[in-house]
Amino acid sequence: MNENKGFIAYLKGDGLQKVIAVGCLVVLYIFFGIFGNHFLTFNTFVSILDSSYYIGFLAIGMTFIVITGGIDLSCGTVMVGSALIGGVAYKVWHFPILLCLLVVMLVALLFGYCNGVLVGKLNLPPFIATLGMQFISLGICSVIAKVQTQTYPSLKSADGWFKQIIYKYHNFPVGAIWLVIFFIIGWILLNKTILGRYTYAMGSNEDAVELSGIQTSRWKTYVYVVNGFFVGLAGIIYAATYSTITPQTGNGQEMYAIAACVIGGTSLAGGVGTISGTILGVFVISVLKTGLLSMGLPVQWQQVLIGVVVLLAVLVDVIRAQKAKRT
Repeated sequence: MNENKGFIAYLKGDGLQKVIAVGCLVVLYIFFGIFGNHFLTFNTFVSILDSSYYIGFLAIGMTFIVITGGIDLSCGTVMVGSALIGGVAYKVWHFPILLCLLVVMLVALLFGYCNGVLVGKLNLPPFIATLGMQFISLGICSVIAKVQTQTYPSLKSADGWFKQIIYKYHNFPVGAIWLVIFFIIGWILLNKTILGRYTYAMGSNEDAVELSGIQTSRWKTYVYVVNGFFVGLAGIIYAATYSTITPQTGNGQEMYAIAACVIGGTSLAGGVGTISGTILGVFVISVLKTGLLSMGLPVQWQQVLIGVVVLLAVLVDVIRAQKAKRT
């Protein structure tokens, strides 16, 4: 009886959307397994993982932001822009590849800190602050690259070893290991640290947190820096995956990250969300993208169906919040 009550309480919280996400994942896998072309193969499974890496890192960082009640519209352009500057460091400045990857991380952290200052210290609305940073990152990174495409070393070159330890070793998806490692790190940060507790608290009632003597501006800045850290990881895995980085791109990738959070049960109203739910959302999106390709459908259908899934997830969250409010 207690177990049943506990499960019902779980469903009344953010658990319902997790259960729905798991159900969607199972249904999609079965559907594409029946109607897709060679969907139930190891190579397709690897393709699903491959399309999950950089979206996964973006989504983990985005989870922290959305739980505070904020949003980051710049993470897609910052991811590609930091990878672009890392490419400049390798191709133009002739830095060692390890130092280039460090440059990618530092650039993303810098943009994350700037977002944190704008939102936390200057009290700009997150939508406006990060929208502005989206354009700034597009422009600055393109200027530094002189609007030229940058390339990272190929797999067969002397410095191509970094792809094997970051992205894929032969056909083994090494990137999945890194995603698991940083999923655990993100989970620990959100659930076992003061930063995580304040993240939930600010999303639930920021005024109450401020009145209790906690300097929310500082902790909100830390949250955006954490997001910048995961965006930097996404930039590294993006560079390892695609090798060629084109200026003025990345816009739109943040929508996949937001969609993954929402599908996984993170409330856009703030105060509710989990890293595990976000990863479920990432795989729902990846299975959708890969499954539709296996059926030979155009890429545009990915966007349509992902949009439908996001709307349904938001609707579930709204219904849950309304029931909780009535209770």
